[in-house]
Amino acid sequence: MTDQTRDDLPVVRDHRRQWRNCLYVYPVISRRARGLSIGVNINPDKTCNFSCLYCQIDRRARRNLDTVDIPTLAAELGQAMRAAQNGDLWREPRFAEVPPELRKINDIAFSGDGEPTCLPNFDQAVAAATQVKRRFGRDDVRIVVITNASRLDESQVARALPLLDANNGQIWAKLDAGSEEYFRQVNRPAGDITLHKVLDNIIAVARSRPVVIQSLFFRIAGQAPPAAEIDAYCARLREITAAGGRIELVQVHTIARPPQDPAASSLPDWALDAVAAKVRQAAPGLRVETYYGHDVPPQQQL
Repeated sequence: MTDQTRDDLPVVRDHRRQWRNCLYVYPVISRRARGLSIGVNINPDKTCNFSCLYCQIDRRARRNLDTVDIPTLAAELGQAMRAAQNGDLWREPRFAEVPPELRKINDIAFSGDGEPTCLPNFDQAVAAATQVKRRFGRDDVRIVVITNASRLDESQVARALPLLDANNGQIWAKLDAGSEEYFRQVNRPAGDITLHKVLDNIIAVARSRPVVIQSLFFRIAGQAPPAAEIDAYCARLREITAAGGRIELVQVHTIARPPQDPAASSLPDWALDAVAAKVRQAAPGLRVETYYGHDVPPQQQL
């Protein structure tokens, strides 16, 4: 299955993490959501414990921010939810050309400029999202946590998981590698984070609820991932399911916005399709979607 959202729309390519005067909240039209995703950037200080080779975030300018102000976050979420429901959002120049079929709130997504689970009060931020969507009568809106899975075993996540389970929430876990060596080359984790730890964390969470695996494959200095690495990646997916982890979907991405490191570039469509085909063959019980690199300027397409 391929992505259905219209990539030719400028608003689909516009993922600015700034909207009105908000500190944390930024609505975007998302390819993966196929509609409006209300983004929650609880890392405006750009704190992340990965330094992925393909990341587009410029981390040279940072601000000190240890916690998120929950009342401010809740107010901003309410502002975005209200603007989408009463039509004010669609009258803004940035969103005015969005077609009717995409003018729907699909999710509230914890993503942004870093790893959301790094925040000590991450669970309070999730609780604020559940309360806002309940106040607007939108139990159908999913809460998505997009995470590198390195901190899924920490207390702030343990406190948030029951809230997600009770409020149409889901963990989308990053898995970009099959071997430790490639993991370190591509994700460049801080400290003693290993691929083994990431896999253990995903398995532990996925035993109790289905997760989405979000994987990005790309070229490094013009070279696609080695075939042996894709095989190892498929083996890791099988490892998760063999251990009792439930995978609802595997998202196979490539670079869609210009990365900070010029050595990283997107895979062509045929190469991404080949990766997805190998995943389907190696793990036939898994549903796979592909998301191509159409948003990358021509000079990024080696």
